[in-house]
Amino acid sequence: MINYLHREQILPAPIEKVWAYFCDPKNLNEITPPDMKFEIVSGGDVKMYEGQVVEYRVEFVRGLRSLWLTEIAHVRENEYFVDEQRVGPYRFWYHEHSFESVPAGVKMTDHVTYAAPFGLIGDVVNAVWIRQRLNGIFDFRYQKIVELFGSVK
Repeated sequence: MINYLHREQILPAPIEKVWAYFCDPKNLNEITPPDMKFEIVSGGDVKMYEGQVVEYRVEFVRGLRSLWLTEIAHVRENEYFVDEQRVGPYRFWYHEHSFESVPAGVKMTDHVTYAAPFGLIGDVVNAVWIRQRLNGIFDFRYQKIVELFGSVK
């Protein structure tokens, strides 16, 4: 089953500053919950570009580290980028990050399309755990981004 996660956030900052932060893979660690023990293994030492492959290790389940290999499939500077899973914990992962100048700053949108592994069993696990875990990760990210860029009052 295909699943979706959609988040929007307004950042009171110029689009160039927001873009510069999000196109640096090293900043992913700062906006990822510490309990995930997120680590970039390779490919994250340069500014994001189309075709870039980044290898991570991440702990979705306590004590179980997982390889996650993503490719930056599409980039349009100051507008959007897309990361796609090549190897990792999901059967399918497609994450669109878009940035739009608005009067209050930048409207940042995350739209994730994903499918859990293991067919019907994965769908059940998604319903009882994966969906909540992803929401928690993006809740953490939202708060960290507020700390970094502020929030619109």
